[in-house]
Amino acid sequence: MVLEKGSEPGAHILSGAIMDPCALTELLPHWKADGAPLTQPVQADEFLFLSEHGARRTPDWLLPDCFKNHGNYIVSLGEVVRWMAAQAEELGVEILPGFAANEVLYNPDGSVRGVATGHMGVGKDGLPTSHFQPGIELHAKYTLFAEGSRGQLGKQLIQRYALDAGRDPQSYAIGLKELWEVSGSQHQAGRVVHTAGWPLDGQTYGGSFLYHLDQQKVALGFVVGLDYSNPWLSPFEEFQRWKTHPAIRSTLHGGKRLAYGARAITAGGLLSLPKLTFPGGALVGCEAGTLNASRIKGSHAAIKTGMLAAEAAIAAMGQGRQHDELADYPKAFEQSWLYAELNQSRNFKQWFKKGRAVATVMTGVEQWLLPRLGVEAPPWTLHRGVPDHACLRRAADCKPIAYPKPDGTISFDRLSSVFISNTNHAENQPSHLTLKDADLPVQLNLALYAGPESRYCPAGVYEFVKEVDGSDRLQINAQNCVHCKTCDIKDLSQNIVWVAPEGGGGPNYGAM
Repeated sequence: MVLEKGSEPGAHILSGAIMDPCALTELLPHWKADGAPLTQPVQADEFLFLSEHGARRTPDWLLPDCFKNHGNYIVSLGEVVRWMAAQAEELGVEILPGFAANEVLYNPDGSVRGVATGHMGVGKDGLPTSHFQPGIELHAKYTLFAEGSRGQLGKQLIQRYALDAGRDPQSYAIGLKELWEVSGSQHQAGRVVHTAGWPLDGQTYGGSFLYHLDQQKVALGFVVGLDYSNPWLSPFEEFQRWKTHPAIRSTLHGGKRLAYGARAITAGGLLSLPKLTFPGGALVGCEAGTLNASRIKGSHAAIKTGMLAAEAAIAAMGQGRQHDELADYPKAFEQSWLYAELNQSRNFKQWFKKGRAVATVMTGVEQWLLPRLGVEAPPWTLHRGVPDHACLRRAADCKPIAYPKPDGTISFDRLSSVFISNTNHAENQPSHLTLKDADLPVQLNLALYAGPESRYCPAGVYEFVKEVDGSDRLQINAQNCVHCKTCDIKDLSQNIVWVAPEGGGGPNYGAM
């Protein structure tokens, strides 16, 4: 059985996305004949370094293998997920859309027994309404958690079982994406463009993508590492400003924006990967953090880890076991091609803490030079010791950033963007965004850091408003939330807690 908190499979899926079909081919060898929506192969790769007005292309012969996409496909990952859900249902898998897992259930011995879904029809006052339906308990021999980046229950499991002991702190980024329809003269099906540089400064991890799908559609997005230090930075505004660069504007000119979304990305890699198993269950995919940031790909890793965990669970149940630890899963992972891939790129994110110039050179060394010398993985390892939320400097020590007003043609504001994300939450329900200490946002975040939550949120959820007496108050517009989890990650005192709202709520990304 699969629990899906979105209104349908794929509703909350957001990715670039270029998909490496290697894991899908292992899982469903006949995916092409069965109509999988992988129809646009990559035809050309470009990597641009941007200055404010110029663009310098990396020669093809110098492009590291991690940025080469021959044999991969530009996809809507939401459409891929919907297709995979149909394949699963044909095999007898029961999928329950609109049901959010809100609680982990435990056996008396401390092992995971299953999960409970959230209650539905609860009013803002926390009391049942006339539409109240209690949540249900689902018990399983093994429970696999696949909530994606910064999963609500996964975070609890990592803490309860100390799965991150001895690992580097996890590192994240926020990815913002738009889908456009452009004119035929500006569309080149299969063209892939990645950029680094402007508008981000040389000390901030990030980059962008522009992917030409079929039917004159273009997917474009911007990624900012959540270890950035300047509290004045706004990832959303950086994205909008990036689109005005001549190298990007030329593709979008005269086009129409169709959709928008945002999602956190788990980018710490192998060095931040928690232990994958615990009594009664396991973490898979971006719940654990198996995305390869250097390749800008995670769907193949999610499929592969799901397969490895499933194989271990089936073998265990065949032996009459339940609720114990699936030790064969991490063993199989360490012997897989995925582990080798992640090991080669284990230093990728860490190099950026030394600046973009150093990161560019060392990515070339590790991903271009060493493989040509027959060295499969770097002989050195860089560790990080500071979590993302602890990286912010005080506002007084940083230069404010003046962002241009949106023009409504190429660049847009938050609220119009949230509107086309098809985000919806039932109005009469408790807020799924809560504060451990209601005073901290004003006394600490606003006073010393200029209220960074009003900028790092890509959906206008957080805003500081003036009361009648002149005091400040943080207003939480939970109905705008696109479930990106950035606030849960970046809040400097870890005071904001994100939990799943009533099942079926949130964005509906459709073709994203």
